[in-house]
Order: sequence, then structure tokens, then C-alpha cells
Amino acid sequence: MLKHSVLAAIDLGSNSFHLEIARVINDQIFPLDTLREPVRLASGLTADKRLDEETQQRALACLTRFGERLRQLPPGAVRAVGTNSLRVAKNAHEFLLRAEAALGFPIEIIAGREEARLIYLGVANNLPPSSERRLVVDIGGGSTELIIGSGTQPEKLESLYMGCVSYTLRFFPDGKITKKALLAAELAARNELQSIVSEYSNEFWHEAIGSSGTARTLAGILQRNGWSDGSLTQEGLVALRNHLLKIGDTSQLDKLGFRADRLQVLPGGFAIMYAIMTELDIPRLTTSRFALRDGILHDLLGRFHDHDVRDVTVSNFMQRYQVDPAQAQRVERLAGSLLTALTHDLVGQHDTHHRMLGWAARLHEIGLSIAHSGHHKHAAYILVNADMPGFSRDEQEALSHLVLAHRGSLRKMNGSLQQNDLWRPALALRLAALLYRSRNELSLPSCSFKLDTRRVELSLSKSWLKQHPLTLAALEAETAEWPQLGIQLKLRQTDQPG
Repeated sequence: MLKHSVLAAIDLGSNSFHLEIARVINDQIFPLDTLREPVRLASGLTADKRLDEETQQRALACLTRFGERLRQLPPGAVRAVGTNSLRVAKNAHEFLLRAEAALGFPIEIIAGREEARLIYLGVANNLPPSSERRLVVDIGGGSTELIIGSGTQPEKLESLYMGCVSYTLRFFPDGKITKKALLAAELAARNELQSIVSEYSNEFWHEAIGSSGTARTLAGILQRNGWSDGSLTQEGLVALRNHLLKIGDTSQLDKLGFRADRLQVLPGGFAIMYAIMTELDIPRLTTSRFALRDGILHDLLGRFHDHDVRDVTVSNFMQRYQVDPAQAQRVERLAGSLLTALTHDLVGQHDTHHRMLGWAARLHEIGLSIAHSGHHKHAAYILVNADMPGFSRDEQEALSHLVLAHRGSLRKMNGSLQQNDLWRPALALRLAALLYRSRNELSLPSCSFKLDTRRVELSLSKSWLKQHPLTLAALEAETAEWPQLGIQLKLRQTDQPG
């Protein structure tokens, strides 16, 4: 993969949008520039979970400014991710079309546990080396991530549906900080934590770290008021709790002396942090300025050094679902060569298609561990719903579509292969799986494609096909499938030797 000397990460968070630009020197990351804007996507979610137009315009204006800063960078050097608010927004797809046009780069929506993995990666790579297990807590605008890991490897990942913006809107809508409202917010957060308390309490880690703006704001308030030494403690939070109740209104929080946009959502963030420290019995929590965007940079750097966590994920899935590696390798090898012939006319998508096809070929039979009948459907369900470290939601959907399409009728695809010419890797995978149906090594004839808009002609040796009548029948049946996608596939028998 091409290496870049400058990398950029964009975090489209539920509270703020962040842009981090860094230089790579001797495989190390050195920050160059940071931009942050309090877009507050979570506050723009309507009751029916749609982003309102005012919030979208605020976000688009921010992304336009980010895009100007990124204009000189190549696509492979930039990665933009959306988090909880875009995960839950029903109109996220429509918004992303406008957002990508404004930014000038693709935007991925990542799952909660993938967000947690990247947060840990960002924090752990900027801490002193240690073999001790660490707990990382990140309270975002719409979700809270908790991770336990050692070194730079996360071991437990959780994403809970509670954030500083959503909790402030839910429990303090009028800005009043009352005992009743604060207790209700704390109890709601404690209830969210119940499912993970048994695995995340302080007996399972040595050190606790807060990586979000919420954690750093709270720690700063405690230190400024003499309630702690700059870290978060239960005693310090109790003192702040009493002080918040004394102030009684978010409009008066400027007396605490911190950035206004942080203080506006402080009550919700405080309630979540107070519940976490209480329920998990955290005596002391230090803070880190590193977070999701830094993890994105380290993940990008890993991809350039062939340490792509997506390859590790695929390998783990193959083991978990007992995939036959020899068959997967045969299908991947042939499908890759077929795709090369099918994509010679494409510009800019060749590498993406080949990466996706390689993963699909390795995973196309994972459904066999559930049942042989309809195993492609079982596999597709797993791939779109499982936690797959390194993969975005769109990548998992594309992978699922390819695996679902690798056998059976194409009627079920309902146009899902048309986007980004995904039908080409699908055709390559279908043909490779068909030709290796015997699950044995074969002496395959050379084949070629002739493409003309939506017409594909596949040429194979007539003598070879005559010796393999079952394969010939399957290929003839295959040609009848593709008109359902508006593509004409023709099999041409040539006189070349088999």
C-alpha cells in the first residue's frame, strides 16, 4: 500500500467535530495541526431520530472548512469517521452524501465497539509502555466507550448509549440542575452500566484513564477549585456535585471558568462520570488528551505497514467459523485474477475492489458452520451484524452483499450490487466459486472478458468445457441470472486448447 508523509483523521462526534493532521517520520506520528468545532450533532436529533436541517447546515459548514484544509492531501491519507449520532440517525445516508461533497473525502460510520477500539489505540500509543491492564473511559456526546487492555491491545470493548449531550437534553432540558434531575441522570447511567460492572470493576485493571473532553473538563474544574490534584476522584466529584446543585442552572456554569460549549453539556457528562466512578469503584482516574482521532491516525499508519487489523479480523473469523483454508485460497486466487480482467476500465476503485473481494473470498463459506442449506445467507447475516474490528459499517455491508451474492439467484440482491460497480467483484467471486465447486485443484483453461457498457462476454475453451459438462451447464445457468441486474453475460466457446 502507498505510504504518505502526512495523514489526517476526522472525527464526526456527537458533540464536536475534530480534525487532526500529523506528519509521519520514521514510522512515528507527530501532530501538525488540530481543528475542533462544537457542531453538537446529538442535539439535532429529532424525536423520530432524524438530523434536523439546522444541525446539518452547521455540520456542513464545518466540513467545508475542514475540506479546505485537506485539499492538498491524497484520498489514501485521509480517514473520516462518524460515531453515535450518525449511527442512530435515520437520515444519516442522505446527510452523508452532502457531507462527503462538503469535505471532499469519503466518510465511514463506525460501530460502537470499533469506536472503542480506535479510542484505546489512540490513548495507548501515547502512554508509557506498561504490561499492566488499563481501563480507558471516553464519554462522548451520544455514547460512552469503556475499554480494558494491556499495552496497545484492547481486550474488552463496550459502547453504551449515554453521552453528555443526550443526557443533558434528556434530564436538564430547561437548564435547571436540581437534586431530582441529577439523581435521575445518575440512576439512568448506573442502570446502563449494570450489564458490564462484573467485568469492568477495579479488580480487572490497574490504572484508569479518561480520554474525552468531558473527563478533561471535569478534572480541570476539580483542580481549579482545589478538590483534586488534576485527576478525577470520587471525593472530588462529590464536592463538584454539591457545587453544581448550589449553582442550580447551566446558564451560571461560566463561573467555573471553562469553555462555554463544554459547560453547556456538563451536567449530563458529570452524571455519567459520577455513575462510572461509583459503579466501577474507580478511586482515581487520570486524563489523556489523546482519543479517537489519534487512534484513526495510528490505524492508518498500520495499514501502510501491512498491519491492517481488518486482515487480522478476517483471519480470526476464518478460524472461528472453521473455514476450509485451501478452498478459500483457491477461490480467492482465481477470483482475484478474474477481477483484474473485469476492472481494467475502472479508475480509482481497482485496489478497493480487490481488497474487498479478497476478504469476501476468505469468508464466503463461514455460514457452513451454521447450516449447509442457505449458508451464503447465514454468512451474510454474520458479516453485517458481527463486531468486526477495523471495518466500517459500509465495508461490512459491502462484504455481506458480496458473500450473499456468491451463489443462488441474484434476484435477492435488489440493486445492492450496482453501487460502486460492486457487481464486478460479485461476478468474479461467483465464477470462482462455481469453477472450484469440486473443492479440488483443477487445471483451468485461460479465460478472457470482453466488456461493453453493461455487456460482458466470457471466453473459455470449447474442448475444456466439453470435458467438464457439469461446469458448462452451471455457466450457462449463470448467464441467465445477470439480466436481473441489467447486465448481459454471454458465454463464448473458443477453439483455444483446454
